[in-house]
Amino acid sequence: MNIQIEARNMKLAAPKLANTSIEQRNKALLMIADALENSKDKIFAANDEDMEAAAGEGLAMSIQKRLKFNEAKLADAISGIKQLVDLPDPTGRVLLKRELDEGLVLTRVSVPIGVIGVIFEARPDALVQIASLCIKSGNCAILKGGKETAKTNRVLFDIIKSSVIEAGLPKECLLQAQLHNEIDELLACDKDVDLLIPRGSNKFVRYIMEHTKIPVMGHSSGICHIYVDDKADTDAAIPVIIDAKTQYPAACNAVETILVNRKIADSFLPKLANAFKDNNVKMRGSSEVCNMLKGSFEVEVMEDDDFATEYNDYIVSIKLVDDVVEAADHINRFGSHHTDSILTTDDSASEYFTKMVDSAGVYVNCSTRFADGYRYGFGAEVGISTGKLHARGPVGLEGLVTYKYKLIGSGHIVGDYAGGLRSFHHKDLDF
Repeated sequence: MNIQIEARNMKLAAPKLANTSIEQRNKALLMIADALENSKDKIFAANDEDMEAAAGEGLAMSIQKRLKFNEAKLADAISGIKQLVDLPDPTGRVLLKRELDEGLVLTRVSVPIGVIGVIFEARPDALVQIASLCIKSGNCAILKGGKETAKTNRVLFDIIKSSVIEAGLPKECLLQAQLHNEIDELLACDKDVDLLIPRGSNKFVRYIMEHTKIPVMGHSSGICHIYVDDKADTDAAIPVIIDAKTQYPAACNAVETILVNRKIADSFLPKLANAFKDNNVKMRGSSEVCNMLKGSFEVEVMEDDDFATEYNDYIVSIKLVDDVVEAADHINRFGSHHTDSILTTDDSASEYFTKMVDSAGVYVNCSTRFADGYRYGFGAEVGISTGKLHARGPVGLEGLVTYKYKLIGSGHIVGDYAGGLRSFHHKDLDF
C-alpha cells in the first residue's frame, strides 16, 4: 500500500464526508456498534492471539492489561459509540454572523478538519474510539495502532470499515496503516494530511514532531500530581490517591507524584505509605520522605530531577512541600501539563491551585483518572492535548472541528470602501 497515494485520495474524499448528513453518520455509528457486538467472538479470538504473543515476549503485566480486549472493554466501546450518537453534530454550527455592510453578510461555520492521521498505542479500544470520533465529526482518518495488538486491530478495523461503507459513507474515509515503515510515509504527507495526533512515549512523540511538516496535536507524557494540603480531609484523601495510582497505572492520567504538606507529614505519611504497601505500590521519595519513613517502609531515595518521571506502573514519587505555592511551582516545573489535583477543604488553597497550575486539567478533591473524553461526556477521545493551540485536555468532537468563513454579497467590491463610496457598519446578527 502506498500511503501517499491513499492520503491523496482521502483528501479528495474529505469534502464528501464533511457534507454527509448527521443522520447518515449516526447510522454508520450504530451499524458499527451492532457489528462489534455480533462479531465479538472473532474479535476476542484475535485478541487471544495477541495476548499470547505479548506474554511470550515477557511484556509487563501493566502493559498486557492495556492490550486485553474483553467483554467489559467491548461493552465500554459500544457504550461510547452510543453516547457519541446522542451528541449534537459538531459541524455546520454557526459561530458568528455579522453584516459588514448592507447586503454583505459574513458567517463563521464549524467544519471538519479534513484528513487526520492518528498513531496510537497498542490498545484496541483506542482504535474504536478514534474511528468513531472521526466519523461523527466528518473527518477522514488514517489509523496506525501498536504492533502488539495487530491482529485485534485488523479485525476491528475491518468491522468498522465495512459498516461505514454499508452506511453509504465514502469508502476512502478510513485507512489502516499496519507496517512500521508506513509511519514515515505518513509523516511525508504534509500536502494531504491536515493534522497528526500521536499517542505514545515522550521519545516517540518527539520523533513525530521533529520529522514532519504536518501540524501535530497531542501529549508526550502524563506526569500527573496530587497535592495533599494541610487542610485536606486525610481519611478521604487516601482512597482518591489509591484510585489515581492503581485503578489503571499504565494510563497517562494515573498519578505519578504525591506532594504532601509538611504540616501534616508526621501523621499522614505513614497512613499513605501503608495504603501504598497494601496495594503493592513501590515508593520513591525525597531524602526527607525516606528519613521520615525509614525503618517502617521501604522507600527508594530520589534526586530532585527524578521527579520528572512517568512510571505507568505501580510506582509513585513522594515529596514534602511547605504550601500550595510550592506545590504549584513544583508541578509547573516537573509536570507535563496534563492533569493535576489538590486535596483540601480550604477554598483559598483550591482557588490558588486551579489558577496557578498550568495544566490542561486542574482538579479539586478528586482522582486524576477522571481526565478522559468518555468521562467528560465527549463520547470518547482521540487523545489528550497538553498544548494550548486549537484543543486542550481530552480531545473529543469539538477538538476535531475547525471553522471557515462564508461571505455572501451582491457585487460588492473593496474599491468602493477604499474610495469612500461605501463604509462598513459591522452589525452583529442573531443566529
